[in-house]
Amino acid sequence: MTESTAAAPSRRIVAKARPSDRIFKFLSTGSATLIIVILAGVALFLIIKSAPAITASWTTGDLAEGTTAHHSSFWSYTAPLIWGTLWVSLLGLLMGAPVAIGIALFISHYAPRSVAGVLAYLVDLLAAVPSIIFGLWGIFTIRKFLLPFQAWLNHHVGWFPLFGGDLSTTGSTAFAGGVVLAVMILPIITSITREIFLQTPRLHEEAALALGATKWETVRLAVFPYARSGMLSAILLGLGRALGETMAIALIMSPTIGFFLNWFTDNRNSQTIAANIALNFPESNQLQREALIGTGLALFVISLVVNFAARFIIGRTGKSGGGKKVKRLPPTNPSTMLALDDAESPLAALHPHASSAHPEGLKPSQPEGPRS
Repeated sequence: MTESTAAAPSRRIVAKARPSDRIFKFLSTGSATLIIVILAGVALFLIIKSAPAITASWTTGDLAEGTTAHHSSFWSYTAPLIWGTLWVSLLGLLMGAPVAIGIALFISHYAPRSVAGVLAYLVDLLAAVPSIIFGLWGIFTIRKFLLPFQAWLNHHVGWFPLFGGDLSTTGSTAFAGGVVLAVMILPIITSITREIFLQTPRLHEEAALALGATKWETVRLAVFPYARSGMLSAILLGLGRALGETMAIALIMSPTIGFFLNWFTDNRNSQTIAANIALNFPESNQLQREALIGTGLALFVISLVVNFAARFIIGRTGKSGGGKKVKRLPPTNPSTMLALDDAESPLAALHPHASSAHPEGLKPSQPEGPRS
């Protein structure tokens, strides 16, 4: 092979496409396009159906009575629902995400293999439980179970806005709804985080252990940095699950449309969009239903924003979580590669004049004697 041949740009060898390859490409491209078309169709449907209620007058007519009464405009009706949706979802995420990550870490790194398999199966089984079951469990168990704890916090830390207010006697509080939401998002966050933890390169963990790190230090220094973006993805997927929850919130909480911060009060819990649609849709007239569809459009936009934010954060974070760009080596010169093949050693190829200029080759500098 001559130097000119080696220096010529390499051509990419592409195999001849077969009919099965064309069919697979068509199906995969069609599936990706279909997702975008469905998403655009849902958005178009929500916009068209909600436009009459958004532009209508809320002080007179059908919107001034019934389920949409006492609101001056569509935005004054929707804004408290958006706040309630985000508030309760963040409350559930705040309680559920650390527990889910702890369970995933225990299954992947601490539990014996026999126990880890059973525990992973039980956690995944929670995802198959319907929302109505969680709602009934919250009504008959969680509300009564949390009453003493809520009373204690209200008595001792009632000066804090979250724990203050008139204490609920039934337990239909935002705190109870958040606890149930935390349990409902456990399977999603735990399953994804567990798989990410198990994909941590074994050499990273062994290197940390070889340097004298403890088990927790190994997890903190090797596992968490590698799984940071995966953990963030799991948490945001759990947030998406909490944002769209309907029946559990509708059964447990005693909500009101408004801006509230209290966790332990009755009738001062901000209503969520999904629960409001489920409770008021059968009793609404045509224009009021279009207003409810408009609130569904707001929830649709919130979900898109959460997903776009997740992709942006994950893209900035990267797999290793450091956000540092890896320095790439310069492209290899083909003539240098030929010289490496023909030379007796890589040193002779990289420094072709080493033998002629310095007969002894390149040697490390020797320490000099004492200067006079």
